[in-house]
Amino acid sequence: MILFILKERKDYSTLKEKLQGSSASYKFLNLYGKNLLLAWPDSEAEKISDESVEIAVKTKRPYVLASNEWKKEPTRVKVKDVEVGGEKVVVAAGPCAVESEEQVLTVAKAVKRAGASLLRGGAYKPRTSPYSFQGLGEEGVKILRRAGDEVGLPIVTEIMDTKDSEVFKKYVDMVQIGARNAQNFSLLKEVASIGKPVLLKRGLANTVEEWLQAAEYLLYGGNGDVVLCERGIRTFEKATRFTLDVGGMVAAKTMTHLPMCADPSHPAGKRELVHSLALASVAAGVDMLLIEVHPNPEKALSDSEQQLTPESFEVLMNRIKALASALGRSA
Repeated sequence: MILFILKERKDYSTLKEKLQGSSASYKFLNLYGKNLLLAWPDSEAEKISDESVEIAVKTKRPYVLASNEWKKEPTRVKVKDVEVGGEKVVVAAGPCAVESEEQVLTVAKAVKRAGASLLRGGAYKPRTSPYSFQGLGEEGVKILRRAGDEVGLPIVTEIMDTKDSEVFKKYVDMVQIGARNAQNFSLLKEVASIGKPVLLKRGLANTVEEWLQAAEYLLYGGNGDVVLCERGIRTFEKATRFTLDVGGMVAAKTMTHLPMCADPSHPAGKRELVHSLALASVAAGVDMLLIEVHPNPEKALSDSEQQLTPESFEVLMNRIKALASALGRSA
């Protein structure tokens, strides 16, 4: 795979003629204000030479667009007025599942007061059992939207099906792709076209490289506003719900320009572990945290054991701010 960074111009007709006359596969796209050309296989792409080309980057990595081989500076993703990937450690907080208007608004006010920058909540719920609470669907998204507007927080929620893309275009500020859909390639292609920032979770058994290749689908589709989210992988360990791969997060940060998020709630599985995993993630250099908070966790309709109370979340936010400050950042 060779990535060509093109010079600023409106007409690439000569270059296009050369490509059409070759046997190379290719794609033109614009990312981060740059006009780009992807061409493969290498044997054919290497034959392409044109005055339109400014830089050619050849890579063996299967995630050329997500790679930091061509884009050296870290990407910053804007979710409305919230920037992910800068000095501030951004915290998104809210219930695992949207259950009612009162529940979401209560949490929204509490997490905003404690210092969260985004409101999270699940409206479409991927559940292992068909008998578990499946979420409120579109009505849940609308509830989250109203609560976010009332307290002044952008919202992030998970999409599960391509048929719901219009709902997400209309109501959602950041689209989450969950672990179970991390390699749902039809969904990745559809979400790339929605035109909203994307929070891409790592699959339950994905390697770091597979995770970055999932991100590549989004960038290849023309959406560069992608935040990677480590949410724990499935290993032999049973003391935690999943294994938070801190080393994988650190490795990914050396391989990509995309910002990094951690979800400490899912790998913890128990609320008493969430604080430590969140702080470990901040110490490891993440740009964002995704934390579950419920006004009455014991009565939650999903993942009751891992959700924090608003009071516990406030304590955690104070700890995150202190640690971020010690590391030369803010929260």
